[in-house]
Amino acid sequence: MTKESRAPVRAAGCVLWRPAVSGHGIEIALVHRPKYDDWSHPKGKRKRAEPAEACARREVLEETGQSCALGARLATVHYTVDGRPKEVDYWAARALGGTFVPSREVDRLTWLPPREARLRLTQPRDRDLLDAVVTASRR
Repeated sequence: MTKESRAPVRAAGCVLWRPAVSGHGIEIALVHRPKYDDWSHPKGKRKRAEPAEACARREVLEETGQSCALGARLATVHYTVDGRPKEVDYWAARALGGTFVPSREVDRLTWLPPREARLRLTQPRDRDLLDAVVTASRR
Protein backbone atom coordinates (compact mmCIF):
# COMPACT_ATOMS: atom_id res chain seq x y z
CA MET A 1 0.00 0.00 0.00
CA THR A 2 1.41 3.39 -0.94
CA LYS A 3 1.58 6.37 1.36
CA GLU A 4 -0.85 8.20 -0.95
CA SER A 5 -3.52 5.50 -0.63
CA ARG A 6 -3.32 5.62 3.18
CA ALA A 7 -3.66 9.39 3.39
CA PRO A 8 -7.15 10.29 4.53
CA VAL A 9 -9.58 11.97 2.20
CA ARG A 10 -10.07 15.42 3.76
CA ALA A 11 -13.53 16.94 3.58
CA ALA A 12 -15.72 19.50 5.33
CA GLY A 13 -19.40 20.17 5.78
CA CYS A 14 -22.11 21.74 7.88
CA VAL A 15 -25.21 21.01 9.84
CA LEU A 16 -27.18 23.74 8.08
CA TRP A 17 -30.07 25.28 10.00
CA ARG A 18 -32.53 28.14 9.79
CA PRO A 19 -35.21 29.51 12.10
CA ALA A 20 -38.37 27.45 11.67
CA VAL A 21 -41.05 28.93 9.42
CA SER A 22 -43.48 28.44 12.33
CA GLY A 23 -41.41 30.81 14.44
CA HIS A 24 -40.65 28.07 16.98
CA GLY A 25 -37.28 26.35 16.98
CA ILE A 26 -35.11 25.53 13.99
CA GLU A 27 -35.21 23.48 10.81
CA ILE A 28 -32.32 21.39 9.50
CA ALA A 29 -31.35 21.07 5.82
CA LEU A 30 -30.77 17.53 4.57
CA VAL A 31 -29.55 16.60 1.11
CA HIS A 32 -30.34 13.44 -0.84
CA ARG A 33 -27.49 11.96 -2.84
CA PRO A 34 -28.81 9.65 -5.56
CA LYS A 35 -25.44 7.90 -5.99
CA TYR A 36 -25.73 6.53 -2.44
CA ASP A 37 -29.53 6.90 -2.04
CA ASP A 38 -28.94 8.51 1.34
CA TRP A 39 -29.87 11.61 3.32
CA SER A 40 -27.03 13.54 4.90
CA HIS A 41 -25.68 16.94 5.84
CA PRO A 42 -24.02 18.89 3.01
CA LYS A 43 -20.32 18.05 2.79
CA GLY A 44 -17.58 17.39 0.29
CA LYS A 45 -13.90 16.96 -0.44
CA ARG A 46 -11.47 19.79 0.15
CA LYS A 47 -9.57 21.15 -2.80
CA ARG A 48 -5.78 21.27 -2.61
CA ALA A 49 -4.71 23.82 0.04
CA GLU A 50 -8.35 24.83 0.64
CA PRO A 51 -9.04 25.71 4.28
CA ALA A 52 -11.70 23.51 5.89
CA GLU A 53 -13.95 26.51 6.63
CA ALA A 54 -13.89 27.61 2.98
CA CYS A 55 -14.67 24.07 1.85
CA ALA A 56 -17.62 23.81 4.25
CA ARG A 57 -19.15 27.07 2.93
CA ARG A 58 -18.49 26.08 -0.69
CA GLU A 59 -20.07 22.64 -0.28
CA VAL A 60 -23.16 24.10 1.40
CA LEU A 61 -23.55 26.54 -1.50
CA GLU A 62 -22.98 23.85 -4.16
CA GLU A 63 -25.27 21.25 -2.58
CA THR A 64 -28.09 23.44 -1.18
CA GLY A 65 -27.87 26.76 -3.03
CA GLN A 66 -27.66 28.49 0.37
CA SER A 67 -25.00 30.90 1.49
CA CYS A 68 -24.27 30.41 5.17
CA ALA A 69 -22.60 31.82 8.25
CA LEU A 70 -20.42 29.32 10.07
CA GLY A 71 -21.12 28.99 13.78
CA ALA A 72 -19.81 26.55 16.34
CA ARG A 73 -17.15 24.06 15.31
CA LEU A 74 -18.52 20.53 15.59
CA ALA A 75 -16.76 17.18 15.66
CA THR A 76 -14.37 15.86 13.05
CA VAL A 77 -15.88 12.59 11.87
CA HIS A 78 -13.64 9.69 10.85
CA TYR A 79 -14.78 6.73 8.75
CA THR A 80 -13.69 4.59 5.82
CA VAL A 81 -14.92 4.80 2.22
CA ASP A 82 -13.87 2.07 -0.20
CA GLY A 83 -11.05 1.06 2.13
CA ARG A 84 -9.64 4.58 2.44
CA PRO A 85 -9.88 6.67 5.61
CA LYS A 86 -11.93 9.85 5.42
CA GLU A 87 -12.09 12.73 7.86
CA VAL A 88 -14.77 15.39 7.68
CA ASP A 89 -14.60 18.64 9.67
CA TYR A 90 -18.06 20.00 10.52
CA TRP A 91 -19.59 23.29 11.65
CA ALA A 92 -23.05 24.39 12.63
CA ALA A 93 -24.08 26.96 10.01
CA ARG A 94 -27.01 29.33 9.72
CA ALA A 95 -28.58 29.53 6.26
CA LEU A 96 -28.58 33.07 4.88
CA GLY A 97 -30.65 32.47 1.76
CA GLY A 98 -30.40 31.11 -1.73
CA THR A 99 -32.12 28.81 -4.20
CA PHE A 100 -31.69 25.05 -4.50
CA VAL A 101 -31.03 23.64 -7.97
CA PRO A 102 -31.03 19.82 -8.27
CA SER A 103 -27.88 18.23 -9.71
CA ARG A 104 -26.46 14.78 -10.38
CA GLU A 105 -24.73 14.89 -6.99
CA VAL A 106 -27.68 16.17 -4.93
CA ASP A 107 -31.18 15.75 -6.33
CA ARG A 108 -33.28 16.80 -3.34
CA LEU A 109 -33.11 19.21 -0.43
CA THR A 110 -35.51 19.15 2.48
CA TRP A 111 -35.88 21.31 5.59
CA LEU A 112 -37.14 19.40 8.62
CA PRO A 113 -37.63 19.96 12.34
CA PRO A 114 -34.73 18.33 14.22
CA ARG A 115 -36.75 15.31 15.38
CA GLU A 116 -37.83 14.48 11.81
CA ALA A 117 -34.36 15.22 10.43
CA ARG A 118 -32.87 12.79 12.95
CA LEU A 119 -35.15 10.03 11.69
CA ARG A 120 -34.43 10.81 8.02
CA LEU A 121 -30.61 10.82 8.32
CA THR A 122 -29.09 7.61 6.98
CA GLN A 123 -25.86 7.46 9.02
CA PRO A 124 -25.72 7.39 12.85
CA ARG A 125 -22.65 9.67 12.74
CA ASP A 126 -24.83 12.37 11.15
CA ARG A 127 -27.36 12.05 13.97
CA ASP A 128 -24.63 12.78 16.52
CA LEU A 129 -23.79 16.02 14.70
CA LEU A 130 -27.47 16.99 14.59
CA ASP A 131 -27.81 16.30 18.32
CA ALA A 132 -24.86 18.64 19.04
CA VAL A 133 -26.53 21.48 17.10
CA VAL A 134 -29.91 20.93 18.75
CA THR A 135 -28.33 20.92 22.22
CA ALA A 136 -26.47 24.15 21.45
CA SER A 137 -29.63 25.83 20.08
CA ARG A 138 -31.44 25.26 23.40
CA ARG A 139 -28.86 27.23 25.41
